[in-house]
Amino acid sequence: MRIIPQSDVERLLPVGACVDVMRDAMIATSEGDVTLPIRQFMPVPGASGKMAIMPGSLGTAGEAEQACFGIKLVCKYDRPLINGKPDPLGTHVGMVMLFDSVKGVPLAMIEGSSLTAIRTSAASALATQLMAREDASRLAIIGNGEQAARHVDAMMAVRPISEIHIWGRDLARASEFAEATAERTGLPAAAHASPEDAAANADIICTTTSAKEPVLPGSALKPGQHINLVGAAIPTSAEVDSEAVQRSRFVVDYRPAAMAAAGELLNAIEAGVVTEGHIAGEIGEVADGKVVGRTSADEITMYKSLGVAAQDLAAAKAIWAAAEAEGAGQEVDLLS
Repeated sequence: MRIIPQSDVERLLPVGACVDVMRDAMIATSEGDVTLPIRQFMPVPGASGKMAIMPGSLGTAGEAEQACFGIKLVCKYDRPLINGKPDPLGTHVGMVMLFDSVKGVPLAMIEGSSLTAIRTSAASALATQLMAREDASRLAIIGNGEQAARHVDAMMAVRPISEIHIWGRDLARASEFAEATAERTGLPAAAHASPEDAAANADIICTTTSAKEPVLPGSALKPGQHINLVGAAIPTSAEVDSEAVQRSRFVVDYRPAAMAAAGELLNAIEAGVVTEGHIAGEIGEVADGKVVGRTSADEITMYKSLGVAAQDLAAAKAIWAAAEAEGAGQEVDLLS
């Protein structure tokens, strides 16, 4: 078994390469070649944290090259700013345990926070590649945390981004993020005082906040935009309102997960403005050509990302294979 640390994860699976990995994983998900129990959350007594438990399997043993199974364990803790900066630990710390499906033996223990960040932004990039207009070049990022930065890189991997617009609750922090983004990417980046201002002239919008209540109203959306909803992952949280859902062609990563935890969709259903039938399809169905991602240049398209274990397993398998090829990480013998 290999133990693969964060530094190797970042190096072995850059976001651009991960887009194709996510494509295969989401097609397998939509074809049913996966086992995906709904994620469970366990509160940590006496602490402001919880552990997320995501088991699953990908592919069929003996039939699919990528066949594997495993579990992701992630501890989510709210960490205060340190001298005005995010805690270097981040809010998510964890690991992915990867097993071989044929032999039932562990292949790797892989640092989970970077793996999750990469696969999440790569899944949004896949959705953008499949649903955004080909000429989409103006990007709005709603939020200024780690996933915001990851999504800048992910969108640049699939569309010719020419300018970046940013909103965060703290305008000073959003301005710092914009300056750092401009320096890192070489693209013009500007902070805005409201989500509406940031989204006003964007072709692609990525919401990457920890908001409990909607921060971007449907009235702010313009014809032809594509939106990736990334930050909210529980049924009581939502980043856009019911009008935004109603106005969009709405695609999800996995229907059962969306009906259990997609707060934006559940709010719209409860409000009576849409039904479950508003889900146009899963992104794997779009990738496989079974569902159309965009039907016209003026259509507003929306992808709801919740994340599924198949994404973690596919990313873990790709990282493990790359580590095996070059002997990266630390090999240990658990059975000796």
